[in-house]
Amino acid sequence: MDTPYIVSARKYRPSTFRSVVGQKSLTGTLKNAIDSDRLAQAYMFCGPRGVGKTSCARIFAKTINCLNPTAEGEACNECESCRAFNEGRSINVVELDAASNNSVENIRALNEQVRIPPQIGSYRVFIIDEVHMLSTAAFNAFLKTLEEPPRYVVFILATTEKHKVIPTILSRCQIYDFSRITVADIAEHLAYVASQEHIDAEPAALNVIARKADGAMRDALSIFDQVAASCQGHITYSGTIANLNVLDYDYYFRLVEVFLAGDVAQSLLIYKEVRDAGFDSLSFVNGIGSHVRDLMVAADARTLPLLEVSQDVAEKYKEQAALIKPRWAYAAMNLVNDCDLNYRSATNKQFLVELTLIRLCQLANPDGPADSASVPPRLALQSADSAPARESSAVRQAPVQQTAAVPQAATVQQPRPAAVIPPKTVPRPMSRPHTVRISSQQHTPVSSGTQTVATNTTGAVSNAEPGSPVNYDALKRAWAQFMADHKEQRILVSSMRVSEPAPTDDPSVFRVTVDNPGQRQAFEDSALLYDYLRRATGNPSLRLDVVVDTTVQRPIAMTQREFLDSLMERNPNIKSVLGSIEAELIN
Repeated sequence: MDTPYIVSARKYRPSTFRSVVGQKSLTGTLKNAIDSDRLAQAYMFCGPRGVGKTSCARIFAKTINCLNPTAEGEACNECESCRAFNEGRSINVVELDAASNNSVENIRALNEQVRIPPQIGSYRVFIIDEVHMLSTAAFNAFLKTLEEPPRYVVFILATTEKHKVIPTILSRCQIYDFSRITVADIAEHLAYVASQEHIDAEPAALNVIARKADGAMRDALSIFDQVAASCQGHITYSGTIANLNVLDYDYYFRLVEVFLAGDVAQSLLIYKEVRDAGFDSLSFVNGIGSHVRDLMVAADARTLPLLEVSQDVAEKYKEQAALIKPRWAYAAMNLVNDCDLNYRSATNKQFLVELTLIRLCQLANPDGPADSASVPPRLALQSADSAPARESSAVRQAPVQQTAAVPQAATVQQPRPAAVIPPKTVPRPMSRPHTVRISSQQHTPVSSGTQTVATNTTGAVSNAEPGSPVNYDALKRAWAQFMADHKEQRILVSSMRVSEPAPTDDPSVFRVTVDNPGQRQAFEDSALLYDYLRRATGNPSLRLDVVVDTTVQRPIAMTQREFLDSLMERNPNIKSVLGSIEAELIN
């Protein structure tokens, strides 16, 4: 008669402490407690599903009743108590599933059984699985028995959700936390099972099964049986990923290659392959994130133990990790994470994924002379801290602002009409383009001159070599011209007015110091400014280093109208004189 088929999760269920996978520290503690005869009246075994909680409880129950334990602290499996346990006829071990027996009546029946002493061995062990499912009333009915059981009774409570067990129960137990089983330990045990079942299994395939199990040995053995049935005794990597609907590593290695090459078209074609193969787009996106994370881990010898893949795949990770920079990996993971967060609410999910792929392709060359729309502004600006700002506009300077100082009280003579009408001849702007400031000490307006630039610098041809120095004078002219040409960018222009680019040790980098993070943000969010300055100076290597310095107390920037209003408020004679000649301020 043929032996009936038994699934691997039952056939290879641990029967000794030594055969428990991935819990060596915990099983060692239990064996020491048995060896020293220091047994508690109640234990709480906590941890994820499939990590061996119930199995360890059964092994513990059998071992403490074994009449002839081995020198290693294991049950002998030969005495009457062990044989009764192995044959399922021992009355010393009582198991209760709290998921379906969670009422007060069930606990009262258990309390009655506690009174019966053991027939063979020294202890009666009550194993309550999924104890968090007990009702509050059942917990309360169990408290007294749990706290003061007969000397021959040991309770072992098992749960996947310790936080749902009431504190009064937890306080009466010794708590053992079971950990997730590592991929390496699962793969090693699967290799043992395959050898026992005479199944030829590729290490890479077993590694895929181990990762799919997510730390649960029971799940891993169930998946192993599924794959073994489909592969007919020869478990291959290709057959495993096809059966489990798992994306091949090769997709992600190819994707990173095209990301680094900036090949947008090829990245979209690979995504099409993935969709045509029937894979979920969200799983694909998360797979990219996991792959980039593994590349970052593989790049540092200290974090290599975090790489849970087979040895041959680990070598491929290390080879590709040598081609990327940490900054690229951080930015890529951030983009993928944003896509994951926005995926469920996106109306066009395919477009969202494709847009993410395009941005990933652009990460490799954020500072190149690309079109402003194609360069993410946060990457284009090489900024250290961040900045929004005061509103202002680029206007021609009136002679009223050219006055060095206005006393607090003075006799004002009849001004000439020209005093409020701007001249037709406009001088070249100074280093700070049209900024009017009121000093907090002297209340003296400071004028930098009139602003009108005759030539259009935005049409400058980029003829400088990459990395060549940027002409500082040309940059200042472009800075002023941008404010004049883009008055509609009110927040950005006002931020520019209270700061100006200053040279650094790097001839292609200029530092811009702002007062607060909001102003820095205004610079970062404007790819238009960055592209404008590059084209205007004819140098694609130009970069801005925007930093926040809150220690500097800057004067308040004012428009012409605000400045004139402040003068008239402090000196009413000016207002009366301007009114008598019907003067008008021209902006």
